[in-house]
Amino acid sequence: MPKLTIEELRKKRESSKKSIYLREGKFRGKVTVHMGTCGIAAGAREIMNTFLDEFDNKDIIDIMLTSSGCAGLCSEEPMVTVEMEDSAPVKYGKLTPDKTKKIFNDHIITGNIVEEFVLGIGSERVG
Repeated sequence: MPKLTIEELRKKRESSKKSIYLREGKFRGKVTVHMGTCGIAAGAREIMNTFLDEFDNKDIIDIMLTSSGCAGLCSEEPMVTVEMEDSAPVKYGKLTPDKTKKIFNDHIITGNIVEEFVLGIGSERVG
């Protein structure tokens, strides 16, 4: 698979954003792909593209897909955080497209955490 340029990734993101931001109602979850410099170097663009493809293929419109900067765990990149309604956030690390598809199908679609890829469960925010 050829690497995407930043401009191609931006176009994909904008295309997806249009459908996300035009929807009304409440999201039942959010998936954050950590795309700091270390994440991008480790393959976060490919992880984002995998999620974009899975969301499009399954016509998922009630979960927000977004990106963030560095999460501070560079050795675990590429990483994502999955936050589903009424559940603690789950941070996954050292992802590949195949692992990403498993997380998408098992956690996002059916609600089962993929424990073998989990870095942590819960928020790192201080009360």
